[in-house]
Amino acid sequence: MIILLPVDGSELSLHETHFALRLVREGLAASFVLANVQEPASFYEIVTARNDAALLAGVARGAGEDMIAPAARLLEDAGVAFATAVVTGEPVQAMLELIEVHRCDLVVIGSRALGPLRAALEGSTAARLVHAAPVPVLLVKPPAE
Repeated sequence: MIILLPVDGSELSLHETHFALRLVREGLAASFVLANVQEPASFYEIVTARNDAALLAGVARGAGEDMIAPAARLLEDAGVAFATAVVTGEPVQAMLELIEVHRCDLVVIGSRALGPLRAALEGSTAARLVHAAPVPVLLVKPPAE
């Protein structure tokens, strides 16, 4: 089974990684695609970089790799196979493309509490992915405080 595991370097995404590793320890034969989705460059960034697409792509890739690194260390230490992907774009669409490209069977993603206004206007990335994904999406709740 190939599991897409979107991470952003936060403590919450490490919690999701630990949960995914627990599935493997409990007997699920799986490998992972650690993914980070970077926002497209802002107008300011484009102007500052003098519209150098390679420079902007390198900065995004470096930031994404930094955000993936803590989860990658956990998977390496556990001896679990994984690939990494840093992509730029709208998060849900980018993850749908990663699901297809990597032939993922499942997505493990965290659910985050949004304020009522933001939830009403856009919904969470995880909730939108649940509705759009062609594979099951497992929502991991944040740890109890």
